[in-house]
Amino acid sequence: MLLAILTDLHSNREAVEAVLEHAHAHQAEQFAFLGDLVGYGADPAWVVETVMNYAANGAFVVMGNHDEAAFQPERADMLPAARAAVAWTRAQLSQAQCEFLRGLPLTRERDDILLVHANAWSPAGWGYIEGTLEAMRSLYATPAQLTFCGHVHTPALYHMTMTGKTGVFNPSTDEAIALSRQRRWLAIPGAVGQPRDGNPAAAYALFDTQSWQLRFFRVPYAAEIAAQKIRAAGLPGALAERLLIGY
Repeated sequence: MLLAILTDLHSNREAVEAVLEHAHAHQAEQFAFLGDLVGYGADPAWVVETVMNYAANGAFVVMGNHDEAAFQPERADMLPAARAAVAWTRAQLSQAQCEFLRGLPLTRERDDILLVHANAWSPAGWGYIEGTLEAMRSLYATPAQLTFCGHVHTPALYHMTMTGKTGVFNPSTDEAIALSRQRRWLAIPGAVGQPRDGNPAAAYALFDTQSWQLRFFRVPYAAEIAAQKIRAAGLPGALAERLLIGY
């Protein structure tokens, strides 16, 4: 079965539409959304409603920190632009959409796969996996052989040998990567709605649950339209500009 992994959608309708179209064209049979459905972008209601429809048809969905912020008191640790986007987002969501976000779990499991937004050692703490040390900590925190997570908006693939040695790949686009069952893995597909690796194209991954092959994809989308909508909504201009440069 082909499982499409999408994370950090960030209210970006144009990016989400492009990725979902790409995934369906590549015969994706099941979907997982790893949180941060909202935040930053101009279409939170559309994105949440779309994910709600996928969830009703069996998709896996977990909560991200921006999803939590949509129904929690304002967090002082958020940057000003993020806080502004959260406040605006709350006013755009229906009660049913807010309740959907509130009811999301922090983790989901599928066979020997863990799905989580930030990390496995403290899913509610929202700590970033920024290198092999954090990846190793996350891998040790779960018995799952494969972890998919988001939060970091840059694609990466970490692996741990049976002796605990941990390394990282910088995955190539649209290249089948065979995940050895002799290792444990942590994959970060990159962000659908706000890439931050210098490439503005939306990022996601497809995983074949039978062959254990993983493919990372980049999907161009109408980023200028998404940016114009952010400006028109009165959101901070920097949120629009970063979509165009992928940072």
